[in-house]
Amino acid sequence: MVELSESDSRTLLRRLRDTLATEGDGQDRLNHITQIIADSMGTEVCSIYLFRDPETLELCATEGLKAEAVHHTRMRLGEGLVGRVARSGRPINSADAPSEPGFRYMPETGEEIYSSFVGVPIQRVGEKLGVLVVQSKDERSFSDDELYGLEVVAMVLAEMTELGAFTGGENSEIGATHRFPVMFRGATGQEGAAEGRVWLHEPRVVVTNPVAEDPEAEAARLEEAITELRGKIDEMLASPTLIDKDQRQVLETFKMLAASKGWKRRMLEDIAAGLSAEAAVEKEQNAARDRMRKAPDPYLRERLNDLDDLSNRLLRQLTGQGSDTGAEMPENPVLVARNIGPAELLDYDRKLKGVVLEEGSVGSHAAIVTRALSIPLVIHAGRITAEALNGDPILVDGDQGVVHLRPEESVAHAFRDKIAMQAEAQKRYASLRDQPAMDKSGQTVSLMMNAGLMADLPSLKGSGADGVGLFRTELQFLTRTKVPRRNELVQLYKRVMDAADGKRVNFRTLDIGSDKVVPYMKPQDEPNPAMGWRALRVGLDKPGILRMQLQALLRAADGRPTSIMFPFIALPEEFYAARDTLLRVRDREAQMGRPVPEELRIGAMLETPSLGFAPDSFYRDCDFISIGGNDLKQFFFAADRENERVRRRYDTLDGSFLNFLERIIARCAVSDTHLSFCGEDAGRPIESLTFAALGIRTLSMRPASIGPVKHLIRRADLGELRQVIQQARNAGQSSVRPAVTSYLAHL
Repeated sequence: MVELSESDSRTLLRRLRDTLATEGDGQDRLNHITQIIADSMGTEVCSIYLFRDPETLELCATEGLKAEAVHHTRMRLGEGLVGRVARSGRPINSADAPSEPGFRYMPETGEEIYSSFVGVPIQRVGEKLGVLVVQSKDERSFSDDELYGLEVVAMVLAEMTELGAFTGGENSEIGATHRFPVMFRGATGQEGAAEGRVWLHEPRVVVTNPVAEDPEAEAARLEEAITELRGKIDEMLASPTLIDKDQRQVLETFKMLAASKGWKRRMLEDIAAGLSAEAAVEKEQNAARDRMRKAPDPYLRERLNDLDDLSNRLLRQLTGQGSDTGAEMPENPVLVARNIGPAELLDYDRKLKGVVLEEGSVGSHAAIVTRALSIPLVIHAGRITAEALNGDPILVDGDQGVVHLRPEESVAHAFRDKIAMQAEAQKRYASLRDQPAMDKSGQTVSLMMNAGLMADLPSLKGSGADGVGLFRTELQFLTRTKVPRRNELVQLYKRVMDAADGKRVNFRTLDIGSDKVVPYMKPQDEPNPAMGWRALRVGLDKPGILRMQLQALLRAADGRPTSIMFPFIALPEEFYAARDTLLRVRDREAQMGRPVPEELRIGAMLETPSLGFAPDSFYRDCDFISIGGNDLKQFFFAADRENERVRRRYDTLDGSFLNFLERIIARCAVSDTHLSFCGEDAGRPIESLTFAALGIRTLSMRPASIGPVKHLIRRADLGELRQVIQQARNAGQSSVRPAVTSYLAHL
């Protein structure tokens, strides 16, 4: 075994670089590389395994094993020692490989005579590309220096694979990363389907020079880039426009990490071994991501995530590849990002066909904005930013929470059929736009739309909605870095009412907290934010903001009828406190000579089960009540709507939930209080029809759902359906869904 000195390491990397520069196909390069590594390391065997597909590794080149095994020996991810290295992303170093757990003997390779084994992952910023293996007949463990040398070589192989160095020839698909079809199973953030091309919110930094000729020059480049990065961070911290405490905290963390001597020392060691400055940064980024996966402490994981972000900044500093790479946005762009804020998403305006996020939540800012823009959103699509490249074909199925990247033609064809069917259905629904949602017996249901942006308002006419059942006022707070001015809100709310052209608009006061955190308000460290300091609880504790918003709403009305409702009320006392604030603001406006609404309707959102048991006086004192189905359902079933393992576990049409809704319907009927249902389920035709049959005659949903819901209501007889529902419940059926579905099948 030959110990690799820094000089030997640099010589080996230069030989690899020269191989990359030579003419020939990818297989020739791979064969030559295994010979070089085996010769430099003094081992009998060097093998390179690359991913044939996301779950299968293939022996693509070897020096020392049987040549006929190349492109025939394959293993699943996690299978054998090679598969274990690929799955874990961590090296295996064994003097006696056959005794290792999970060892798999592959007779076609002739490896039975080799005892020692070292396998290191070939990966790029967390993206698994393959495994580099060296083997020897001697029973011995490889030293730390030898292991480090192989990791450096694997880093260069990863960059060469990324650059397509091993494509071409008979087995051209091997090593051709980012060319395979990949399916991602995420979660539905916003329903709908779209076909387009990938547009990365933060483009990947491409390292074109993994090997450096002059370590001293590379070290100087790294030092200069770190110094410039620190200077930029200091400039941002000194900026008078930086008022966000959270942004300041992140920048302070960046400043601390950028000053880390250990971080810089490790990168300088990588440069001394022969890597370029960019490759050294990326190698440390790989290590940070590996530590991030294993860190049990949430605080440590957050710091490692900061280090990952800082590495990206440093890479852009070194390569000059800023966020604006000069690439042109493709036609029908589908935005792909780890996560994105509402302001950044709105910057894209209506150019996007869809959005795919690695993170996000069903109630996040991004989900709210995509609903406003009527484009599909898939969240929790893990690692798609590492797999996707700008311009890749992509299919987004927001209905199923599935994304197809670089789809096979058969998949794309079936997907296009689905889109065509949906488009044809929308044409049929458009013919119903000016027709009432009246069932066969003559009963009418009012279909309203949800909104939160001016971009929503054109849908009011196009969808045939009777009005805006819910206007979310928090988006104007979420998309700014500071509290919006009252006059700004007045102008916005005035434009909303003008666009409604006399149709009713129910303005919901600020609903922040939980997963909707404004950038200028310090997030609360709460174990369960969905049940914490949010919505009206924030408004009552910060009355200045509540009064300012109510003043803006009343001034925007300019005397016109106005409907205002308060979110997330748990006790009647909270409603009365908010109502009293509104009435005092109204009286103050009148005293100042400003016009006040000729009719002021004050309502409550029923989102907590406790309000179902409030005194009769509460129902009498509310001008209207809107059931907030999303929150009510999660609290009724104790199932977090952000948790994919439980949020689909419970059926909205479960008899116990319908019993609770009927209780509310009956109480509103006694007090003659207008009742509506707002939420995702209101836009699902079967659920909406069931609600209407129970007696809820106003439903508020996204604009695209109005056509399908109206179409179904006009085909049904609500009285007949109510009897069907009651029969199912009398028969002891836990959910009425099968009975409702059966009824609809016979229409």
